Amino acid sequence: MLAKSYPYYLANKAVYANEDLDVTNKYTQEVATKVALADARVIDQAIAAAEKAQPALNKMAPYQRQKILEHCVEGFKKRFDELAYSLCIEAGKPIKDARGEVTRLIDTFKIAAEESVRINGEVMNLEITERAKGYTGMYKHVPIGPCSFISPFNFPLNLAAHKVAPAIAAGCAFVLKPASRTPIGALIIGEILAETDLPEGAFSILPCSRDGADLFTTDDRFKLLSFTGSPDVGWQLKAKAGKKPVILELGGNAACIVDADTDLEDAITRIIFGAYYQSGQSCISVQRVLVHQSLYDEFKQQYVAKVKALVHGDPLDENTFIGPMISEGEAKRLKGWIDNAVAAGANMLCGGNLDGAMLEATVLENVPRECEVNADEAFGPVSVISAFDDFDDALARVNDSQFGLQAGVFTRDIYKAHKAWDELEVGGVVIGDVPSWRVDNMPYGGVKESGLGREGIRYAIADMTEIKLMILRTPQ
Repeated sequence: MLAKSYPYYLANKAVYANEDLDVTNKYTQEVATKVALADARVIDQAIAAAEKAQPALNKMAPYQRQKILEHCVEGFKKRFDELAYSLCIEAGKPIKDARGEVTRLIDTFKIAAEESVRINGEVMNLEITERAKGYTGMYKHVPIGPCSFISPFNFPLNLAAHKVAPAIAAGCAFVLKPASRTPIGALIIGEILAETDLPEGAFSILPCSRDGADLFTTDDRFKLLSFTGSPDVGWQLKAKAGKKPVILELGGNAACIVDADTDLEDAITRIIFGAYYQSGQSCISVQRVLVHQSLYDEFKQQYVAKVKALVHGDPLDENTFIGPMISEGEAKRLKGWIDNAVAAGANMLCGGNLDGAMLEATVLENVPRECEVNADEAFGPVSVISAFDDFDDALARVNDSQFGLQAGVFTRDIYKAHKAWDELEVGGVVIGDVPSWRVDNMPYGGVKESGLGREGIRYAIADMTEIKLMILRTPQ
């Protein structure tokens, strides 16, 4: 069960300041709990506390940071069922998917604990010319300083974890703004962090309205901004962020190629998972499927039949695969995109029905290139299928997108696999599986409108640290 109300965390401490934020059950649309909402004054206090805590964090030994991360791992394990239940309620995530996300939360903090004692430097040979004779260089990685984190609604635990865990490993103070629709998981993380020996002010977790959150972007006391969310918002924040580095993990309309030599049954199983997992509300959800002409008719028949068979309903039901979208507004938006595509000549092979926030799993074909459901990020339970004859043409069609996060390629031809890796304009190419696949230690991020920088613990730590060089002269 959820608590009746939740605090925000200001400078490591729980503060029950108010109950101004209603968090709804996304399936029933009823208020499930209430959360304290921070204002600009509180955010300013959090930033000041982070700045004050940073010198103490700089002095923490790697084993001390590792101990904090290991405490979190054990805390998450003890509260596994509570965390999964909270995801079902606040995010509408089917219970099996919710358990999967809690498992990934634990994995992410485990990886961070391991990496926290591997933040190494290097001894450099500087004697590259006669004038540098007797000089040696060595460098180490030091914390960049207080970080600003803004996380999205669709993975309330693990996408927050991909900011929080590397920050702790690197020794950076931080202030996190979780999504207002799904703040509970982040606040439970805060509750467990509050049990540790982190210096006072090392973290704050502050649900807040967008109007009051400008300091997360503009305040120069922050030395890095990491944002995960929509492209429109992300690029606006970057333009306002000033001199600080900005990491953006934004949207996508991920494509998957199914070549002629593919095991069709395996590909269909994986693509259905990739397209409709947690109602398609993932930036690497399979949205566009390009199938070789020789397989297309058989693929379409099997794929549509299996999509029709997906179970829709209550996220707490063990049999549910498709739960509600995050809001009725988002469901209506995507329903409108589907209707626009049909009006423009697309064939709706199944789905398309809307009931509140529940949008039926939908498959479209022959969607015109310019339609939103093909060109933009659907972020819901819909996929667009089409046929191709030439592999090079399929690669070009994948690249014909403003986005470039990940792509999937089902092929057994090693030369085609390498060609896809070389030519696809994306941050990651997944061979033999869907673009929706991610493990938490890999470099993850995109190009074009899909963002800047890479997540994945080791790569995030690199962004959250700076190189400090020492040069040693030996008199000759």
